Amino acid sequence: MKILVINAGSSSLKYQLIDMTDESLVVKGMCDRIGIEGGNFKYQVPGRDAYKVDVHMNNHEEAIKLVISKLTDPEIGVIRSMDEIGAVGHRVLHGGEEFSGSVLVNEDVKAAIRRCFELGPLHNPANLVGIEACEEIMQGVPQVAVFDTGFHQTMPDYAYLYPLPYEYYEKYKIRRYGFHGTSHRYVSMRAAEVLGRPAEELNIVTCHLGNGSSVAAVKGGKCYDTSMGTTPLEGLMMGTRCGSIDPAIVPLIMKKEGLTPDEMDTVMNKKSGILGVSQKTSDNRDIEEGARNGDARCQLIESMLVHQITKYIGGYAAAMGGIDAVVFTGGIGENNPHYRARIAENLRFMGANIDEERNAACMRDGCCETDLSIGDAKLRVLVIPTNEELMIARDTRDIVC
Repeated sequence: MKILVINAGSSSLKYQLIDMTDESLVVKGMCDRIGIEGGNFKYQVPGRDAYKVDVHMNNHEEAIKLVISKLTDPEIGVIRSMDEIGAVGHRVLHGGEEFSGSVLVNEDVKAAIRRCFELGPLHNPANLVGIEACEEIMQGVPQVAVFDTGFHQTMPDYAYLYPLPYEYYEKYKIRRYGFHGTSHRYVSMRAAEVLGRPAEELNIVTCHLGNGSSVAAVKGGKCYDTSMGTTPLEGLMMGTRCGSIDPAIVPLIMKKEGLTPDEMDTVMNKKSGILGVSQKTSDNRDIEEGARNGDARCQLIESMLVHQITKYIGGYAAAMGGIDAVVFTGGIGENNPHYRARIAENLRFMGANIDEERNAACMRDGCCETDLSIGDAKLRVLVIPTNEELMIARDTRDIVC
């Protein structure tokens, strides 16, 4: 069976076609700037030169049609007809409390995704558009929704509830949901395989670090706690998001600057984090270069991130009664040996001890799956490239077969 994986954003659509007979990648690509001038389409078959073309796409339905036309194209296509695609798996950001796992899409599921628009205003509407576009074009092909929040639904109530008036939880479902769940699930499962131990016996902290970042405590293969909250704003500082701050800062700045709630939301989500502190960039690669060249603000940002990540790891270790491994994944987690080295040094008291050459080689040789630990180090430190698309494909296969 071949499964098409779709990750629809507000103005983009990423896709992968995976052959589930051996879980091999057939093709991957992206439709970018949908509904915006300067749109482009990328299509990459392993072992071939990438195909790229500038093209305007008015909406996600046009983007889906373009993907399908290239999949079956006589010259660059990889399948003879759409009959070869057995199902489509969709990444959906927010499933609220209604979904603890992936589900076959029907009208009730789509209604539930709509109810979560308020909790995921940038992602859920686009995710649903992607689902409905595939339904229209690929009639009769099963569609499966895989929720970013699903993995975190195993958190106990004392981890997911906020100390606000309980009525807000009852009326509005204000609670911790967590995100990047598909990534945290994949790398924690893979870590157990790398360590050669059952996931049920392990306590693992997974660090998904990128432009958006989150940390999760995984106890016995299930999420016990995570850093993101009702929305992806809580937790670590990120590319443009502030992460966790004193809540009283929000009304204070609003009063002093005369900001509306929407304007303050923009400040915290789009003008803060690495961008806000650096006043130059939201890209951590620029921060790395600046720090190496002696830029004090860039060095400050690196120290802030290392400090925050270390605190989450230490806190989750205490909450779970100890940890067996720390996993780094995501664009920064997989490609930044400097952060890994500093965090591992901070965790020496817990038994972390990594091979510096192996750590550096992980970036130099291209991101690779590696146990960085030396000998019988008590706390294992792993780098595991995430594969959310494969996780989505596996869930889709399991549901439709």
